[in-house]
Amino acid sequence: MTHSELAASYKELKAAFGAKHHPNLHKTGALLSKLKIGLLDAGLLFPQDTANKDDLLVTRDILEIGALWSIRSKDVPSFDRYYSQLETFYVDYSSVLPLSSRQYCLQGLNLIRLLTQNRIADFHTKLESLPADALQDNKYIKHPVNLERWLMEGSYSKVWVAREEAPAEEYKFFVDSLMGTIRNEIASCEEAAYESLPFRDAAALLFFTKSTDLVHFAQNRGWQINPSTETIGFAKKGEEKMEIPREKMIVAALHYARELEQIV
Repeated sequence: MTHSELAASYKELKAAFGAKHHPNLHKTGALLSKLKIGLLDAGLLFPQDTANKDDLLVTRDILEIGALWSIRSKDVPSFDRYYSQLETFYVDYSSVLPLSSRQYCLQGLNLIRLLTQNRIADFHTKLESLPADALQDNKYIKHPVNLERWLMEGSYSKVWVAREEAPAEEYKFFVDSLMGTIRNEIASCEEAAYESLPFRDAAALLFFTKSTDLVHFAQNRGWQINPSTETIGFAKKGEEKMEIPREKMIVAALHYARELEQIV
C-alpha cells in the first residue's frame, strides 16, 4: 500500500467510524484490517525511532479507533491487542507526541477490563504509572478507581448505578460484564441462604429491571420458577453424608487406654 493509498484509507476510516449516530462497524472493521497491513508494510505498526511524527500520530489514531471499534463490536480479545499496541505510543513516545484526546478514555477502559478479569494487582500497577492529577481529576480514570473501591467494599448497588454514570458509552460494556460476575456471586449466596424467594425480591437483589432477564438467569442457574406463587426455588445440592467408622474408633480408643495403663 502506497503512502497516498494509506492516507485515503485513513480518511475513509474516520468517515465510517465517525458517523455521529450510526457508525458503520462492518466497514470500519474491514478498513482497519486493510490499514494494519499497510502500517505493517510501512514499518509504523511497530515504529522505530526514525519514524516521522505525523506518521506516528496517524498510526496512533488508527489504533485508537480500532480499540473503540472492538468494544462496540463486543470483541474483547481485539481490544486487548489494539490496546497493547497503543501502549507503545502512550509510554515510549509520550515525550514525542502530544497527549491524545482519547488516551485517558482508553486507559480507563483498560483498567475496567482488568477488573472484569479480577486482575487487581495489574490494575494497581497500571494506576501507579498514571499521573497523580489524573487519578483525582480525570473522569475516565476516576470511574474505574471508584468501581474497584466499591467492589472491594461489596457496595454492588453503587456499581450498578455507576453504569448510568459512565463517562463514555464504551464503559457500559465492561460494567455490564462486571455486573454479570456480581450477579453470580449474589446468586450463590441466595442458594445457600434461602430455599425460595419472591420473584420481586430476587429481581431486586440481582439488579434486574426486566422480568424476562431474571427468568433467563434463573433458567441458566437451574432454579425452579413457580408462576402461580410468583416465587423462585433454589435447587439445593444434596448434603454429603459421611459415615463415621465407629468400630475402628472404639478399637483405637481401647488400644489407647491400654497403652496408658502400661505407662502408669
